[in-house]
Amino acid sequence: MTNAIAFWIEAAGHGTLRAETLSPPGLGQTLITTLATGISRGTEALVFAGKIPPSQFDTMRAPLMGGAFPFPVKYGYSAVGCDPAGQRVFVLHPHQDRFLAPSAMCVPVPDAVPTARAVLAANMETALNITWDAACLPGERVLVIGAGVVGLLVGSLLARIPGTVVTMVDIDPRRARIAHRFGCQFDSRRVDQDLIIHASGSEQGLRLALDCAGFEARIVEASWFGDALPAVPLGGAFHSNRLRIIASQVGHIAPAMRGRRSHAQRLALALELLKDAAYDALLEPPTRFVDLPAEMPRLLAGGLCHVITYGTDPCSA
Repeated sequence: MTNAIAFWIEAAGHGTLRAETLSPPGLGQTLITTLATGISRGTEALVFAGKIPPSQFDTMRAPLMGGAFPFPVKYGYSAVGCDPAGQRVFVLHPHQDRFLAPSAMCVPVPDAVPTARAVLAANMETALNITWDAACLPGERVLVIGAGVVGLLVGSLLARIPGTVVTMVDIDPRRARIAHRFGCQFDSRRVDQDLIIHASGSEQGLRLALDCAGFEARIVEASWFGDALPAVPLGGAFHSNRLRIIASQVGHIAPAMRGRRSHAQRLALALELLKDAAYDALLEPPTRFVDLPAEMPRLLAGGLCHVITYGTDPCSA
């Protein structure tokens, strides 16, 4: 038997560390010692605040979460750990120092990807799916609204398409430096855009997307509003401009790649893309796992990718 400690959300805005005992690994299971986890602020903030609507309780379950919505719940999906053979792996698991996972869900982390950067894999997988849904063409004018982790990752991928001009918008002007590093412009005055990615999670951002869309533009809605009810202005030029709003969600592979790539292949590709050291710009200073209950409200209030660390690294022993 193995002892483990996990972060549980017990009530809105309140988390704690709980001890639990793990059974010996069964057939097809692997015991993982956690090295780091990442906080996906958008979704985890909604879970922490108890803002998952009851209609979405089943849909929004993370693959290896514990408990049930709304509370108590053990939630998260960005863990990097060490398996018994000393291989670093990425697993869609909540914040916990040791855990059992299906061996098929343990995806090897490339040697060229440091542990802290590897926690971005779930966000990069989301960004990949958004770009597949967007079907961006060379030469298009692209606007990304919301320079959070997912928005910046999407911008970095789209900026690689020849002839494409990618502009990012965010209420925080400090994000301009990172946007420029990824080959994107930073400007709030762009109009007549061919493709718009909305990743701000705000009603104002969605309104801006509609205002900046050109004739027959595509707007990919990459945010999830939880139990909020944003007002969407579908008057004005929405119909005459023949605009399209496309929902993108990582739970299903985008139609263009469905049947051609599995979820495991998409995640493996996300990890390969993270070999680029430029993505370290998305990482905030680390927070110790033992401090997570006290620090979680602050971590969810701002910043980019907050990395939770767990002490020693058995993979380097």
